[in-house]
Amino acid sequence: MKTGLGTEKSSRLNKRNIFLLKCLCFIFVVIFFCEFLLYYFVIIQCRWPKLATTSPHQTPPLKAMFLSDTHLLGEITGHWFDKLRREWQMERAYQSAIWLLQPDLVFILGDLFDEGKWSNYKAWEDDVARFQSMFRHPPNTELIVVVGNHDIGFHYEMTIHKLNRFEKVFNMTSGKVVSRKGINFVLVNSVALEGDNCVICRAAEDQILEVSHQLNCSRTKNHPDILKKCRSANPLPPSAPILLQHYPMYRKSDFECDEEDSASPEEKKVIFKEKYDVLSQKASQKLLWLIQPRLILSGHTHSACRVLHGDIPEISVPSFSWRNRNNPSFIMLYMLRSF
Repeated sequence: MKTGLGTEKSSRLNKRNIFLLKCLCFIFVVIFFCEFLLYYFVIIQCRWPKLATTSPHQTPPLKAMFLSDTHLLGEITGHWFDKLRREWQMERAYQSAIWLLQPDLVFILGDLFDEGKWSNYKAWEDDVARFQSMFRHPPNTELIVVVGNHDIGFHYEMTIHKLNRFEKVFNMTSGKVVSRKGINFVLVNSVALEGDNCVICRAAEDQILEVSHQLNCSRTKNHPDILKKCRSANPLPPSAPILLQHYPMYRKSDFECDEEDSASPEEKKVIFKEKYDVLSQKASQKLLWLIQPRLILSGHTHSACRVLHGDIPEISVPSFSWRNRNNPSFIMLYMLRSF
């Protein structure tokens, strides 16, 4: 009798253990799919645009991805679980996209950090280390960033120290031209386009004037008088530039934006404030006149929008953080040199 009862009890325990093991395996598979594989299943549906047949002598197209407003949480307002969750989501989405899409260039259009405008030396170093770990990339992909108001502060918070430490870490200078495969990208510190002649603002405007001079020289023909004026200008490909900045160009609101990732109906009713939500009308007109871009890409609003400034399109890139929206995304452009 004892042997029979012991065997029956052992059998029940084995069945229970097998059931628990099956449950654990099921939970593991679900977590693995939802927290790892799912990103690949979604992003594999993205495709680079197809281009018409190009000449064999033409420079190969450039594959570029554009992200914005990652807002890595800091130590002041960032809860540890919120940071863990959001940063894991961003890292997996980004790494999946890099592995599947293999872009040549990745641009992040400002507000990399949420508390760059407040953080001390230690907090800044910690945030930078986390960012570099999350947004690591292979040697054949280049990452270029644009400064945003949360990285160095709004105009009234912005200091030379904050700007210098950002530019030092990311090896970039606001108001510069990056040329890849014959395509010119103009990077602008839109936070400094206040127009009040502050030290940083004056330097940013001088840099934009220098960039404008370089671009104009690259567009002109070989006339002796023009060549004389352009001797000191760094040579650039004779290609219409793409303007990259954090703040959008001036527009009244997102009311006319109807993209898939555009703002909610309530948010579209909000009137934008100049120099806070968008650039001022004066700064926008000046940039358009000086740079003469063929395309503008911006961030800051956390929502997608496509508007025209005359015949020049601007695309606002939605936030890449699940904390800012439920459907974060990025933009893919397949670009050829344009004259």
